[in-house]
Amino acid sequence: MKRLIALTCITVSIFACKNEPSEPLQEEIAVVEVKPNVEFGFNLDDYTVKRDTVKSGDSFGEILERNRLGYPEIFQIAEKTKDSFDVRRLTAGKPYTILFSKDSLQKPERFIYQPTKEDYVVVSLTDSIHAYTKRKPITYIEKEASGVIPQGSGISMVMQEKGLSQLLANKMANEIFAWTIDFNRVQPGDRFKVIYTDKYIDDSIYSGVDRIKAVYFEHNKEPFYAFEFETDSVKGIIDYFNHEAKNLRRAFLKSPLKFGRISSKYDLKRRIAHYGYRVKAHRGTDFAAANGTPILATANGTVTKASYTRGNGKYVKLRHNATYETQYLHMSRRNVKVGQFVKQGDVIGFVGNTGSSAGNHVCYRFWKNGKQVDPFKQKLPEAKPISDSLKAQFLEYISPIKFQLDNITVVEDVIPAEEIQPEISEIQ
Repeated sequence: MKRLIALTCITVSIFACKNEPSEPLQEEIAVVEVKPNVEFGFNLDDYTVKRDTVKSGDSFGEILERNRLGYPEIFQIAEKTKDSFDVRRLTAGKPYTILFSKDSLQKPERFIYQPTKEDYVVVSLTDSIHAYTKRKPITYIEKEASGVIPQGSGISMVMQEKGLSQLLANKMANEIFAWTIDFNRVQPGDRFKVIYTDKYIDDSIYSGVDRIKAVYFEHNKEPFYAFEFETDSVKGIIDYFNHEAKNLRRAFLKSPLKFGRISSKYDLKRRIAHYGYRVKAHRGTDFAAANGTPILATANGTVTKASYTRGNGKYVKLRHNATYETQYLHMSRRNVKVGQFVKQGDVIGFVGNTGSSAGNHVCYRFWKNGKQVDPFKQKLPEAKPISDSLKAQFLEYISPIKFQLDNITVVEDVIPAEEIQPEISEIQ
């Protein structure tokens, strides 16, 4: 009897299991979203696309004629779009794109010309002929970078080895620190940290460095800071200042002496008694002063020569940047050595009467792009100090930026570009 009851229970359980509805097996299917191939505001998948560049001698008419349009149509297009697009302004080397219909006629429907990487002109070639100019979407990404100048190298080489844009080196050397650091004379062990913004077109096409927000450069073990700051929002004037709100664009001093007078000006037709009153070009400005008067560097620079010649006597020559050099002649004593970095106002020697000289003075010579010129006739950059009303605002503005800059770890080893992962943040 017990065996019968057990058998009955098992049978009921089996039928109960069979009658219980089973859940269907659900298979997870990955849905891949295919993004439309959109450029210039058009889905390029809807067209046959032809890309080319304007060749030397090409005209708008010749390009369209090569692409299945006749001159009557071309003339009509040029006439209807002349107020918004001058067809004569095509430039050789600039890219253009033609969108053709995908049917059997393959008729050109859009001509797209790119005068710049960001801007493009669309000419509609269909019945409603018109033209308009637009700009591709641009994304700005803030990045950080750092490095150390190795033996026998320079800032450009470091940028190249790290896969960074040469525009960073150019901006740092020629715009930001042009009057503070001579990048032709950077030293092994000099280091930098920089916060900058890269520009991308259509989120993918790199378009170069847009701006440098802040830089720290340690030159000859001396720290130099630079912070970008807008001093005039109406005129859009932007300049670089150090952490103490001092302008980095330093003007040359008017004189290499604190106390002295001009005894002879720059004169290419001057007659000199020392040479028998023959016409002999005087490519310097003489400042007369007592023997031993300190001679000052008129701007930051690096000593390239500290020597003696029969004509110059004891002299010093400074390189200030890639454009300007100065020289100081007839010293009684030099106070610097070749390779030494000096600041504006540093004493580099003392007035004397050495060489071809008729009295105690310093002959101040000035080079621009390798040519001796009259410094008093040059339009030299002026250092405009930040206004008192803006100074407090500036110091408050740079406080978090300086904190960020100071906390960047200087990367000394050369790292392949694809391995560099700088922290980035998108700027709206």
